Amino acid sequence: LGRMKPVIVVHGGAGRIFKEREEGCRAGVVRAALRGYRVLKQGGSAVDAVEEAVRSMEDDPHFNAGCGSVLNEKGEVEMDAIIMDGKNLDSGAVSAVKCIANPIKLARLVMEKTKHMLLTDHGAHLFAQAMGIPEIPGEKLITERSRERWKKNLEPDSNPQEFQKDLGTVGAVAIDSEGNVACATSTGGLSNKLIGRVGDTACIGSGGYADNHSGATSTTGHGESIMKVVLARLILYHMEQGMSPEVAADTALDYMKTRVGGLGGVIVVNKAGDWAARFSTKQMSWATVKDDNLHYGIYAGEKHIKSVDEALASEREGF
Repeated sequence: LGRMKPVIVVHGGAGRIFKEREEGCRAGVVRAALRGYRVLKQGGSAVDAVEEAVRSMEDDPHFNAGCGSVLNEKGEVEMDAIIMDGKNLDSGAVSAVKCIANPIKLARLVMEKTKHMLLTDHGAHLFAQAMGIPEIPGEKLITERSRERWKKNLEPDSNPQEFQKDLGTVGAVAIDSEGNVACATSTGGLSNKLIGRVGDTACIGSGGYADNHSGATSTTGHGESIMKVVLARLILYHMEQGMSPEVAADTALDYMKTRVGGLGGVIVVNKAGDWAARFSTKQMSWATVKDDNLHYGIYAGEKHIKSVDEALASEREGF
């Protein structure tokens, strides 16, 4: 059995990335991709790699996940996350969780330590306690920027939809040397959303899907639209029909746009290790590592390539 070359692809959310945040978003996805790739190079599984990459972005305040999550109507952070293992289709997810730093870690524990796939709100909280996950004050997750935006959206003449474009869900997909694929996605959701709103991220087949028989995908964008077309599973379906990752991604995004007027972005890896990062929004920060080369970008058609060694060196000097 020929060993696979490991591949990781990450996204930091589709939407509109404001100029002053570009560098931070680029650096954040690059760091996440390098961390996930290191896991794969050391013989770690695809599941380990996507969890590590997403954790890196949850801890980075530039992204709408973990620390830096947007606030709901009441001014609180409620987060959703999912992880999936393509080997046996096991998945774990959490929704509307508060006061923990890394929802993706909790999602993985749901997958591995329970017979369930999705725990929500209070139940997820009790499970986190039982698993010894430290609770942190909710304020610790709130950045100045999220609070500012929340206040702006409360003004009578505000249009929260305008701000929704800067979404910033994070995700990762990978294939390891054994040929197993996995996906992980994590988000703070929509700014000023109703309490208890759960979007696509925690929903299997919408926020992500992974199956060794075809590949893995993680999505970002307008959650309600993604759920309507079950975007992640739709992309894999197209690949099962013989499409390349890029064509499958574009076809599914195009369908979502024409059918329900929804915009978004996706990252994909197929079982052969071919990858794609595609989006119908203005921008999506993404990065991928394959064959010891790092590729990354934010704008349509933008693609930088560096060797991993070069990237790690500049990483150490701090971008």
